Amino acid sequence: MTEQELIIGLKQREEDAFKVLVETRQSIVYNTVLGFLQSPMDAEDVTQDVFIKIYESIGQFKGESALTTWVYRVAVTTSLEFLRRKKRKKRFGFMSPILGENNEETIELPDFQHPGVLLDKREMSTTLFKAIKKLPENQQIAFILNKLEGLSYQEVAEIMKTSLSAVESLIHRAKTNLKEILKNFNNL
Repeated sequence: MTEQELIIGLKQREEDAFKVLVETRQSIVYNTVLGFLQSPMDAEDVTQDVFIKIYESIGQFKGESALTTWVYRVAVTTSLEFLRRKKRKKRFGFMSPILGENNEETIELPDFQHPGVLLDKREMSTTLFKAIKKLPENQQIAFILNKLEGLSYQEVAEIMKTSLSAVESLIHRAKTNLKEILKNFNNL
């Protein structure tokens, strides 16, 4: 099935087209989401949410970019929305005992291990992922898409809907900030 046939099939809500989309894009969506969330269990849930959003909003896809670029964009946006919701819940969970409400306890995530990292490099990768989480959001997006997902600067620019020079700048600043953060890695 060509990409154009796939898009047409998706817009017509054909089950086979949606199966092809999931089969061919599932690993890139999962890995992208995992890079942001750093929790395999959350990444599985959010990956499902990404495909639901794609199914519900495929009519909004105008074909101005490649389908995969649009899928990445949905994955990044959904990941960031999840993190923002989680942060709000965490803040509310912290305030609940002060306000006298008895809500569910906030659970801190264990150290994250990306499946692509060799066992002997896991400690370093845990430190790196903690440092990445300290970057500003736009630097995180650019860095994760380029360095972890292996996308070109041009592909990252299309996903982020920004210029090539802006992506180059974001990645340069992310590297500079990471070097500074990692100087004090014991404080992470």
